[in-house]
Amino acid sequence: MFYVKCGFIITFWLLIASFFHYTLPQVDIARVTDTYEKRIDPGENRLFWAQADAGSDPNALSRDVFFIQTRRADGTVMVYRNEDTGWGWPPYFKFDTSNLQAEAADAKSTAASPQYMAIRHYGWRNEFFSIFPNAISVWPVDGPEASKPLPWLNVLILTILAAICYGIWVRWRRFREKRIDPKLEEMQDSWEATEDSLAEKRSRLRRWWAAKRRGY
Repeated sequence: MFYVKCGFIITFWLLIASFFHYTLPQVDIARVTDTYEKRIDPGENRLFWAQADAGSDPNALSRDVFFIQTRRADGTVMVYRNEDTGWGWPPYFKFDTSNLQAEAADAKSTAASPQYMAIRHYGWRNEFFSIFPNAISVWPVDGPEASKPLPWLNVLILTILAAICYGIWVRWRRFREKRIDPKLEEMQDSWEATEDSLAEKRSRLRRWWAAKRRGY
């Protein structure tokens, strides 16, 4: 039972950590190599695609999606999708997909004359399931070693989450101390009293039986 409990707790916190790692914004430094538009028919990976752009048919089975191709200083490539989040989840309220695509297209550069950009995004990249992070904004930086902005939003959200969890834990502990622990102690005392009573009765029965055998 101990291992089941530990497994449940670990799984729960892994899911929470994965949710926030996917949802919270991150910043990459890379140069934009190309931008393009592609018709997408979301399938089993539909969960990892945003909704249709604002003003489009939200029930459309397929739609055109913007993509931004990049290359990092270490030579690895990263491809971002560029979709509106609208009023949906995550709550980035992104409605400027076309403007962002124009900015990314204008920032294209070559290895001979690189222009590095900071790309704020959320999500994961998974080649097997064709999952792409969603770009939120881009802006020029001095070079591949440029410092990234402090993740104030992440710190704020995680701090609020920690405060909420701590508040719930404190209230649960107080509730347990006032309501549950006294009941458990009362049940334990009752059980111990019952055990003592049964032990006394068994002792009396043994004495009675021993006296009766001696009488014979």
